[in-house]
Amino acid sequence: MPPILQRVRDEVAPHRRPVAWGAAAAVVWAVWASGPGWATPALVVAAAAGAALGVIDARTHRLPDALTYPTTAAVAVLLALAAAAGGTWDAALRALLGAILLGGGYLLLHLAHRTGMGRGDAKLAVLLGLVTAWYGWPTFAAAAVLPFLLGGSWAIVLMVTRRASRTTALAFGPYLLAGAAVAVTFARLAAP
Repeated sequence: MPPILQRVRDEVAPHRRPVAWGAAAAVVWAVWASGPGWATPALVVAAAAGAALGVIDARTHRLPDALTYPTTAAVAVLLALAAAAGGTWDAALRALLGAILLGGGYLLLHLAHRTGMGRGDAKLAVLLGLVTAWYGWPTFAAAAVLPFLLGGSWAIVLMVTRRASRTTALAFGPYLLAGAAVAVTFARLAAP
């Protein structure tokens, strides 16, 4: 087995069952959300890996490079192939810019407050910027804002119910993923 596949297996193994259920649901959602099109494989790969990353981050507060790097590379290649097949180079350029902008923004947040925003969140933001910008700037903008609204709302609920304090660390990856999923869902619902 190639070393990268071994690392992926090692990261997923302790969380096998919830990752499998989450990935199955994410793949079904991705096929629906992308509609029939050349970009469907890219969204399916991002969604399946996103399910695994969400489970792992929620449980361990880690977003493993063994999943984020190969997923980002695979999605970038699949979107480039989709652009070539469909002649949508404008979407490919927008996706590249989205990856740079969202990843760069999260990297700046990480550098400004290292204990508040992890480096893994910045790496995941590159993938999600790539995917969401493919669907348009409004989808990208929603994916940039929604994680903070979702995560902040949940943090308030936890503080009000006294299950967390202002210093309690929350895994942000699941909110990044949920925000991107909501943004892409709305893009699909708004499509003619």
